[in-house]
Amino acid sequence: MRTKTLRRPVDPGQFTSEEWLSPLKAAGVAISMDGKGRWIDNVFIERLWRSVKYEEIYLRGYANGHEAQRSLLKYFVFYNTRRLHETHDYTTPDEVYFSGLAKTTSVAA
Repeated sequence: MRTKTLRRPVDPGQFTSEEWLSPLKAAGVAISMDGKGRWIDNVFIERLWRSVKYEEIYLRGYANGHEAQRSLLKYFVFYNTRRLHETHDYTTPDEVYFSGLAKTTSVAA
């Protein structure tokens, strides 16, 4: 009887290897791996996906990928334009983003 070996789909060091980074650097891509911002980026992504799972995915039974895509698009519009976020003092991400953009634009003018 043959035993199967389970392999990780992605090697943890894959995206930090020089083989992966060299083409990005050559193309002028700014890579954020200074060790300072990486963990905090992950926290925000984990919080986002937790919200997506509990407020959208687990509540619906998608018939297929197209239905899931349509429903998720609607959810992200809701998430950014109507869902209030405690972290943003009960405003929406769009309100935070566009108010900061307006300040930046007025300073640049």
